[in-house]
Amino acid sequence: MTETNRIEYKQELTEGLEKEVIAFLNYREGGIIYIGIDKTGNTYGLTDSDSDQLKIKDRLKNNVKPSALGLFDIVSEEREGKDIIKIIVASGPEKPYHIRKYGMSEKGCFIRIGTAAEPMPQKMIDTLFSKRTRNSISKIKAATQDLTFSQLKIYYEESGYKLGNTFAKNLELLTEDGAYNYAAYLLADKNNTSIKVAKYSGTNRTDLIESNEYGNECLAKATKQVIDKIAVENRTATKITSKERKQSHLWNPIALREAIINAFVHNDYTNEVPPKFEVFSDRIEITSAGGLPEGLSQQEFFEGFSVPRNKELMRIFKDLDLVEQLGSGIPRILEHYGKESFNFSENFLRMTFFTKELTTKVDKEEGGQIGGLEGGLIGGQVSGVIDKEVNKEIDALEELTLRQKEILKMIASNIRISRSGIAEVLHINESAIQKHLSNLKERGYLERIDGTRGYWKIKLK
Repeated sequence: MTETNRIEYKQELTEGLEKEVIAFLNYREGGIIYIGIDKTGNTYGLTDSDSDQLKIKDRLKNNVKPSALGLFDIVSEEREGKDIIKIIVASGPEKPYHIRKYGMSEKGCFIRIGTAAEPMPQKMIDTLFSKRTRNSISKIKAATQDLTFSQLKIYYEESGYKLGNTFAKNLELLTEDGAYNYAAYLLADKNNTSIKVAKYSGTNRTDLIESNEYGNECLAKATKQVIDKIAVENRTATKITSKERKQSHLWNPIALREAIINAFVHNDYTNEVPPKFEVFSDRIEITSAGGLPEGLSQQEFFEGFSVPRNKELMRIFKDLDLVEQLGSGIPRILEHYGKESFNFSENFLRMTFFTKELTTKVDKEEGGQIGGLEGGLIGGQVSGVIDKEVNKEIDALEELTLRQKEILKMIASNIRISRSGIAEVLHINESAIQKHLSNLKERGYLERIDGTRGYWKIKLK
């Protein structure tokens, strides 16, 4: 392994780290820095990688301007039995980046040329600064300053963090003059950002059968709600024979989740146009405002090069475990869907995922289809299609929570779905699913037939 224009090796953590990071921030493709590997690719490892990770985060937070938070990931890896650190650096949207104490000078600004971080000529510094994006959600002052962040604080606590009194400054939710910015507005408990999930009976927009509106609240909460709603739409069909049982989703759950989060994080909110989600009989369309970020080609987009449009949202979504790693989303989608699923225009990006053909057959040796809908009892539906009337009956159960209704709908569309299958679709742990299932059984809405190898019955009162 050798160094390239996007890969830098450092045997140990040294004083020159900021220079290398800045060079990649100013480079159109970003790059990766490995700590614990020498220039020839030999692995030396680190004696205290945990401590080094904290030092790196602190140095990049305090020594790099403009702020690079949300533009880098620090990952601990093991190679040849030794601990190393991998720093993934995205191409920054506010070039030129520089070392704080040297300012925007040839001594403070660097760019990647070949396998080296070279000083940036003053003419290039001036050119980049003149092009710097000013119309970003971090620089736009929120129209209202009476904002609260109870929901955001709850999500941080659930992820193991506690937001202190200076959280707005630390999360870059303030403008240079100390007012809440548009990023803060999007993450506040109340805002006017409406997110719509529409469902149509056919393949076009003429027959709208369901319109759900989320948002007007913390964007992280709206994201989770859309993920959960579309997970319910991502029903399964089960094929059962005397020898095997197979389940298949309409769309791959991993790719679908990545596409939804990508639409939220990379949407251009500066024109107050939110992402849009539409479910048709043969496909799902996910549309986000804003084309490709400036300086990023389609090829680089597909290869996973990351140029976060909204680095403040990216940083917070990573904190909340909604985003795993910079540049990982699109490659994950491409594992299941081709490049033709992406449609780029000057102002929008649309992802279209066509449904898989779902067919259900039950071998006669298994006794045929178990049942159907009789007198309010769903006993054997395996087709993956939930009846509209059943859907309405479940929605009318006011004593149940939204999550419990979602679980009932999933079971109604696939009575053989497992607890782990429900957890996978809804992206919550199995113990939480078990509590909901137990509650539904205690209330008489749900019954398990023939144990773990059997199926569910739903009783609608």
